[in-house]
Amino acid sequence: MTISAITEKLLAAKKAAGLSFADLEAKTGCDEVWLASVFYRQASASKEEATKIIEALGADASLVEALTDFPVKGGLDPVIPTDPLIYRFYEIMQVYGMPMKAVIHEKFGDGIMSAIDFTLDIEKVEDPKGDRVKVIMNGKFLPYKKW
Repeated sequence: MTISAITEKLLAAKKAAGLSFADLEAKTGCDEVWLASVFYRQASASKEEATKIIEALGADASLVEALTDFPVKGGLDPVIPTDPLIYRFYEIMQVYGMPMKAVIHEKFGDGIMSAIDFTLDIEKVEDPKGDRVKVIMNGKFLPYKKW
């Protein structure tokens, strides 16, 4: 189901129930702005929160799972995650993927990174202004075979 279809179903159920976001806040105990962001898939709900929302709307229970998915920006295809960590990986690939591939190609020749023995190391780097996370990605470069 697309993001816009989920939003349309939620808004239709809200309208059919005659509820405002403030009414939903009173029924679910969740902030009305946060509820609106869940409706528009800008935020993700826990299973319990999603169940409360769907029950308050009297909507189809199959929507519970859709509300627990990772939040995304708008209805773009491919969808863009709003979680800062996930977005950084998305940005690395979408913005810097081809330039990085070009530099790797220039340094190592024509080939591909092996997905089989690819590793990701995560370290905590303590900092007085807030700890940082250091992510190191390491993959085996496999040159294309010459025939």
